Amino acid sequence: MSVANTQTGRTISDADARRVALAQKRARRNQDHRASNIFGNSIVSAIVIVISLIWAVPTIGLFVSSFRPGDLINTTGWWTAIVPPWSFTLQNYAQVLQAQGLGQAFLNSLIIAIPGTILPTIIAAFAAYVFAWMKFPGRDWIFLTIIALQVIPYQLTLIPILGIFTYVGISGSYVAVWLAHTAYGLPFAVYLLRNFFAALPGDLFESAYIDGANSVRVFFDIVLPLSGPAIASLVIFQFMWVWNDLLIALIFVGGNPANAPLTVTVANLVNSFGTNYQVLTAAAFVSMALPLIIFFSLQRYFVRGILAGSVKG
Repeated sequence: MSVANTQTGRTISDADARRVALAQKRARRNQDHRASNIFGNSIVSAIVIVISLIWAVPTIGLFVSSFRPGDLINTTGWWTAIVPPWSFTLQNYAQVLQAQGLGQAFLNSLIIAIPGTILPTIIAAFAAYVFAWMKFPGRDWIFLTIIALQVIPYQLTLIPILGIFTYVGISGSYVAVWLAHTAYGLPFAVYLLRNFFAALPGDLFESAYIDGANSVRVFFDIVLPLSGPAIASLVIFQFMWVWNDLLIALIFVGGNPANAPLTVTVANLVNSFGTNYQVLTAAAFVSMALPLIIFFSLQRYFVRGILAGSVKG
């Protein structure tokens, strides 16, 4: 049985007609699916943008207020400053950086954060390589013990460690806070890098060993170049944690104001200038400016770091 096509004058069989109808139905379904995906993605994107804007409102308000005179901060909301007539000043930053010593505190934070990030990253990289690719008695139990240290509140160890540092004579120095941040950051660092290292292709290591490479050369020539995203993400995590830390810095260097970082200095400003909001807003934004720059510049590594930590070892 056949059906005549009046447009072309050809005869189309029933099977061909069904195939044509099915193809047209499938095309309409795909078109509707693409339209629904575009519509759904647009809704999700709009929701994400709205949430991001709401989340950024406090930061924007802090930034705008840091450039306003004190009398305007006390009498009007920060949103009134974004419309004419504008009244902005740099006096707030000049005061906190010079008179309140935030310039030296910023330098102290860098002195604390950079070694406090590099040391645990280097140690964790060596330890993670050992746990991932070297076999020795008790390896899994030692690794499990290191990971279990993450659930122990580090606040429980502050007083005993402070007593040890005081006995040794390094309390109040940069060395004390470097060692503290290194010790507290190692469990997570080892866990993150070990899982990433363990997911690397084993054929690369076998080929390197066949060619005569030893473990040290394999680590520097194969593991480190391939683990750039995981190491970069660890550096970002650790740096952000050390930079924003208050408790550890307050315990181990708080007794020496000359070595106090930004977090300790800003906390002291809150106690001394509780009503001078123009000073506090400028000081707060100085303390968060560098973490914001790092986050927005390298935010893709945060996602890679999370994925690296979730890979099965």
